[in-house]
Amino acid sequence: MEKNLKYRYETHAHTYPVSKCAKTSVYDTLMFYKKMNYAGVFITNHFIGGNINMDSNADYKDLVDFYFSDYEEAVKLGNEIGIDVFCGVELSNKGTDFLIYGLDKEWFLSHPEIMDMKKSEELSFMAEQGALIIQAHPYREASYIDHIRLYPRHVHGVEIYNGGCDGHTNEMAKLYAEHYSLIAVAGSDFHGRVKDLMYGIETDKSIKNEADYKRVVLNQEFRCFSQEVEVQ
Repeated sequence: MEKNLKYRYETHAHTYPVSKCAKTSVYDTLMFYKKMNYAGVFITNHFIGGNINMDSNADYKDLVDFYFSDYEEAVKLGNEIGIDVFCGVELSNKGTDFLIYGLDKEWFLSHPEIMDMKKSEELSFMAEQGALIIQAHPYREASYIDHIRLYPRHVHGVEIYNGGCDGHTNEMAKLYAEHYSLIAVAGSDFHGRVKDLMYGIETDKSIKNEADYKRVVLNQEFRCFSQEVEVQ
């Protein structure tokens, strides 16, 4: 992967307490990326029905408010320390995950019906509403994943480099993207612990907002990169 473009972005990061599996607070997460000279971070915590750190049977509005609380905290901190923060959502379907970009808190508050849709319908609806949809780590194998599910007709792209996956898993994702002509992206899947490599995208010009990110991805005006880090 080529390196040394001007702006680097983390496209896939989890923070505590919203993501139950995250180990790092918003503050520690942003300070880490600031130290690593990233231009920006997409906060992509687990949404309702996934590994969110709140009872998914709670009131929908309360769940959405809780979900966006880490992102809202990150925006304020990012403005203070000088790192851009962007909104994302990681949707789950029994271990199959999707990164959603471009839909904000008000959108989710206005569409509780998504909770009753099957995943293919939900993804299509979100795309119609302007979302950029990336299937995350499609070939991940784990005890909580019953089987691999692919949605090539319902996503714009595929995460072919994921910091939580081994080389074989990432290579399978790359082949999947190539054979279905899907856009290939990269993300660390940061949870507060880094093994040895981080992944992301880098661009010649700064990304202004989520809509700009969608444009950059669809026009493929970026490159994937990897970065070695000390084991956390």
